Amino acid sequence: MAGGTVSRTAHFALHRLALDASRTAMASQAAAVAPTGPGSLPHTQGPQALFVVPGVWLGAMVPKRWARRAVTRNAIKRQIYTVGATFEARLPQAAHVVRLRSAFDRKQFVSATSDQLKQAVRAELLQLFGYATRHAGAAVAAPVSVPAPPAIEPVTAP
Repeated sequence: MAGGTVSRTAHFALHRLALDASRTAMASQAAAVAPTGPGSLPHTQGPQALFVVPGVWLGAMVPKRWARRAVTRNAIKRQIYTVGATFEARLPQAAHVVRLRSAFDRKQFVSATSDQLKQAVRAELLQLFGYATRHAGAAVAAPVSVPAPPAIEPVTAP
């Protein structure tokens, strides 16, 4: 989740961290050569991938705080992985985590695995991944340009 939020709906958030294979490969080579022992760890270290595997990684985080029943948590995770698989070809090569960020109303969805809950979860996930894939292509195609600051004229003393 260190990469930041890419997309958000009422109940879900999608986080993405780009996997830089060249940086992680260099770090693993340096670690193989570097001495080990107390005091040998670098003082500052940025986010890095644990494995150098190209592709789209997808994870699901469904906390017990927002889905009390294990049956509900597992059903939501299955929906995340199923919908994520349909969008995998359109997502950039990165590590993605879908996080449940608020609870579904238990008065509206009485059963832990009701068809209504599954349809609501699937609709939100389609919206979440759809937004992420639309804006992933736009971010790669059109880089953000920063306007130059205005020129400051020197002030002369009278």
